[in-house]
Amino acid sequence: MSEADAAKTSEGEPHWQRLHPATLALAVVKLGPRSLNFLPAVAVLGFTKNWIYIVPAILAFLLISLLAACFQWLRFRFVVGDDEVAIESGVFSRQHRTIPFDRIQDVSIEQGLVSRALGIAKVGFETGAGGKENDAHLDAIGLDAAQALRTTIRAHRSSEAVAPVVADTPETPPVAEDRLLFAMTPRQLLIAGLFNFSLAALAVVGAGMQFFDGLLPFKFNVFNPMDWVDVAEDYGLDQWFLAHRWIAAVGGVVSLLLIGFASGIATMFFANWDFRLTREPRALRRTRGLTTRTDVAVPVRRVQAAIIVTGWFRKRFGWHELRLQSLASDGGKEKDHQVVPFAKLDAIDPVLTEVAIVRPDRDQPWQHSHRIIALGGLMGMVGASIGGLIAVSFGQPLGWFGPIIGVLIGAGSLIGARFHRWTDLGEQVAIQRGMWKPKMTLLPHASVQSVDLKTDFILRPLGLATLVFGVPGGSSLASHEIPAIPLATAQDLRTRILAARARREHMA
Repeated sequence: MSEADAAKTSEGEPHWQRLHPATLALAVVKLGPRSLNFLPAVAVLGFTKNWIYIVPAILAFLLISLLAACFQWLRFRFVVGDDEVAIESGVFSRQHRTIPFDRIQDVSIEQGLVSRALGIAKVGFETGAGGKENDAHLDAIGLDAAQALRTTIRAHRSSEAVAPVVADTPETPPVAEDRLLFAMTPRQLLIAGLFNFSLAALAVVGAGMQFFDGLLPFKFNVFNPMDWVDVAEDYGLDQWFLAHRWIAAVGGVVSLLLIGFASGIATMFFANWDFRLTREPRALRRTRGLTTRTDVAVPVRRVQAAIIVTGWFRKRFGWHELRLQSLASDGGKEKDHQVVPFAKLDAIDPVLTEVAIVRPDRDQPWQHSHRIIALGGLMGMVGASIGGLIAVSFGQPLGWFGPIIGVLIGAGSLIGARFHRWTDLGEQVAIQRGMWKPKMTLLPHASVQSVDLKTDFILRPLGLATLVFGVPGGSSLASHEIPAIPLATAQDLRTRILAARARREHMA
């Protein structure tokens, strides 16, 4: 029996498949976080002194949850046809959904820690149907079947004849054209983590100290000088410590730095462990992740723009990040595909070459936006200063911080306006902005869906206009703009970009 015939029964009906039985194991793992929803009921039983019912209630909750997972597994089935995927789900209310291959923008494969141990994966179908809630997914199928399914769908979209796959069909071996473009070693991850210093972890640590303060057998806050005095008292150094209070400040700063660096390193290792970017015949394939392993491909023809991001400090050392704006988004958390998390520009350039996008040379002349773009910040400066002076007039000494903050806002706006610039590279426009977090957008003319020329009562008397580019991908229809440039220049650039779009449509 051929592979095509294996997908159908002898009567010609489609051969429905179920998810991998390991789905039930994943349901058990998910019971951990979900059991937190049961804590209020346990608390009520405790407050009413009905302790005897707590254990039976927990067991009943677990049993009901497992039975619900079993029924959902039994009532979920799917079939892979010649040119579509059909999914039926629902215990009491049945839902039948058919997804043509032509409507699937991309197929993503994701493996959590438990899934990797069980050899299964979650397959997501990105349909672009107006939000992630409208995309379909198969929670758990064999990894080989997931990879084979993705290969089949992409081959169909490329007008290649490939037979339908069933659950036990192995993945076809990679073609000889596949080659590694970029990879990250543990040393690179460590360096990237040091530059990924994050203060967000401080909020988590502070909240944890407040929440568990009454449960811990000890009480110590690294940010509280008096707790340091208590520790010093155990060694007879409390008087010396009080005489040198700066030690507490140093301890707090060191603790802050350690938490910030540790969180940055941990985030980088968990997200980008064994990061690999591979060039396939028609796509860039990215695999990464320590606990959750993701396998995402970015079709080269769907790349709309490239975005190079860095930071004020990391730029001094030449480190940058590359993201690609594509017709298929990179999951619910990211609007664009991160294809190079942390690298020098000479490592980023080969990736840009693969998607036919170039970076401006050092000698490329740039044009700056008008300083009028700092007007919003200057208005904020005036507002903060007036508000602070009013507070001072009512006897509030802290009101003096208003003018100080206002001056900082105004100075930041004026300095930041210098970093708004752009340049035209013939068939591509480069837009750069940002002082603390510089960002360069490389936008091919042919990728622009719409060009809006905007002006207002402030820009019009100055002969200025703002160009807003609508580009498919990213956040549905992402926009990039060049603010406050001469009107004639804006009209000329708009004409040339629309002409490039017309040429593309004519060739299509």
